[in-house]
Amino acid sequence: MRIDILTVLPEMLEPFLNLSILKRAQDKGLVDIVVHNLRDYTTNKWRRVDDYPYGGSAGMVMQIEPVDRALSVLREERDYDEVIYTSPDGELFSQPLANRLSMLDNIVILCGHYKGIDHRIREHLITREISIGDYVLTGGELPAAIMTDAIVRLLPGAIGDEQSALSDSFQDGLLAPPVYTRPADYKGWIVPDVLTSGNAAKIADWNQSQAIQRTKQLRPYLLQDNQDDTK
Repeated sequence: MRIDILTVLPEMLEPFLNLSILKRAQDKGLVDIVVHNLRDYTTNKWRRVDDYPYGGSAGMVMQIEPVDRALSVLREERDYDEVIYTSPDGELFSQPLANRLSMLDNIVILCGHYKGIDHRIREHLITREISIGDYVLTGGELPAAIMTDAIVRLLPGAIGDEQSALSDSFQDGLLAPPVYTRPADYKGWIVPDVLTSGNAAKIADWNQSQAIQRTKQLRPYLLQDNQDDTK
């Protein structure tokens, strides 16, 4: 898999992308993550990629030319399954969406910045818009990093125990059950007996019931979504 990220702040992304699971996945050849500085694709002698908006509204707007030039260069090298724009008004990022994206070969993530991007980019160059939540950040670098992390950890071989990723929260439409480790008794705070019983069937039942209970308490809409999906 290859993920290309277009940004005006590459220095914000590079440390994060070269640590932990993301670094190991790249070292194993499971994914190539390439960060591109949009300023390298502008014809402006001061390397500016933004300008004042038409209509006189406040803020600055990312220009279409450097984005188009960057995408044109990338598309000369390979075909892309998705060109994603990180936008507050895009579809909400979710575990099922991360699953689908992890099965693609090549994606581009364009990090929004300033007041926004020239709308013609969204009309003609972008295939998908994704938001990580109903709030506004300074730029799309953090959403790009979050999406990349969520996608890459799903690639076979990216984490040591692949079953661990399959049991994460949201994978089956439920939150994950509580987890514990040693010591079994700490200051009188006891690990549930069923988890130390060695009875696999009872442990599985306990995990399922706890997942449902936590989801009902913390994310009840997920249970409703599951019911709707079965109709």
